Amino acid sequence: MEQLPNNLYSAEQTRELDRITIEEFEVSGTVLMERAGTVAFEVLQQHWPEAKTLCIVCGTGNNGGDGFVVARLAYEQGLQVEVFIVGDSHKIKGDALAAKQRLEGCGVSIQTYGNGKLPLADIVIDAVFGTGLKGEVTGDAVYAINAINQHGTPILSLDIPSGLIADTGNAFAEVVRANVTVSFIGLNQGLLTAKGPDCCGELIFDDLQIPSAVIHKVPTPVQRLEISSSVFQKRDKESHKGLFGHVLVIGGDIGMSGAARLACESALRSGAGLVSLATRYAHASMINSARPEIMSHPAEREHEIKELIEKANVIAIGPGLGLSEWAATLFATAVNSDKPLIVDADALNLLALEPMKRDNWILTPHPGEAARLLAVTAEEIQSDRFTAIKQLSEKYGGTIVLKGNGSLICSEGFTYLCDKGNPGMASGGMGDVLTGIVASLVAQGFSMTDAAKIGVHLHAAAGDAAAKGAGERGLLASDLMPAIRRLVNLS
Repeated sequence: MEQLPNNLYSAEQTRELDRITIEEFEVSGTVLMERAGTVAFEVLQQHWPEAKTLCIVCGTGNNGGDGFVVARLAYEQGLQVEVFIVGDSHKIKGDALAAKQRLEGCGVSIQTYGNGKLPLADIVIDAVFGTGLKGEVTGDAVYAINAINQHGTPILSLDIPSGLIADTGNAFAEVVRANVTVSFIGLNQGLLTAKGPDCCGELIFDDLQIPSAVIHKVPTPVQRLEISSSVFQKRDKESHKGLFGHVLVIGGDIGMSGAARLACESALRSGAGLVSLATRYAHASMINSARPEIMSHPAEREHEIKELIEKANVIAIGPGLGLSEWAATLFATAVNSDKPLIVDADALNLLALEPMKRDNWILTPHPGEAARLLAVTAEEIQSDRFTAIKQLSEKYGGTIVLKGNGSLICSEGFTYLCDKGNPGMASGGMGDVLTGIVASLVAQGFSMTDAAKIGVHLHAAAGDAAAKGAGERGLLASDLMPAIRRLVNLS
């Protein structure tokens, strides 16, 4: 078992890894299946060493073949196994058929699943569907997946939870919700976003010892985000605030000043030298009093905002902006400047009304805002987040951050996936904190792509750090500030 790799693959790419390994490097499919079953059995022993009885539910493809291998190894180690086949057993062929025959040769009888409850066991092993599933689950598999989920004991899924779509992380009505999933050869991109993490539980990966040259033969534009703390270099002792950029945050309409303040404070906590806020007259002095490091300015007229834009290195627009005439004026003035922009919240909703394309901006929509930008539904966005972010990139240019479970960043033809963060971050103000962080990094000299990648990673890691100990429920956006400061000082 290994650390999760950075390369993420579609189901088709994973099949190509298999093909190259078998055909060009002459590692037989039987050997790969035996290795997969061995790894899965080791995972089972490590996580549930006291388990004595196994219920193994197999499909008719190679995923089922992996299950047959696990069953044989468990039986040879003295465990009690009951094995079920979902579907027509006559469809089993090739390596999976050989694995089935070896299991039967040990004296284990294999039963056909009959739409009922599964027998009592310490562990249920899900080997029904592999990565090839693309549509809805039908027939006996519907009952089998429901029976697996309702069994009441831990579930180990092989390769992917049955019912989950490997390319998207989407799932239809029936999908296994595993406690542990062990993935082989190539890690599928859908395991880490949308419904993938909830269905996978703990995710474990093993490349089955395939030659490293195989990986080089299947390049992928999707990468798991991994950022080293060394990106934040130690500052010289003669440093001054002018070296670390000037962020201008535009937002904070009546009743929404908190969003703008959160963006400003996170920009400061992540290292910006100066942070100004353009907001309503009613909020300017209040925010300045609460956080005096924020240079809070009233900006009700176009000339006032233009003066502030001229002094800034980067503009973050949207937190608490609203959709009023005042908001529209500030938004138009910001996008007509040549300054780099971080566009979030209501600024994205204003952009959706009059779409335009630009290179030097970062858009940070959540699924609802992304849906408005593409004139579709949020459900359509979530059904295929990878396609959605590519469409956003093509339509609007620049760098796109699609927030959510497994946030995605699309820039310069590559898509990066952040597998950090937690459900406690599903609370008001979290997006405003991200906006401030990303703007701060641009102001400090990071490229737009790197600012988005590092910012998303830093934001998620800070959320995880803030939730540690006290828990996820009740986590506030402002709770991230100490963790942000600590994380940018780890170098």
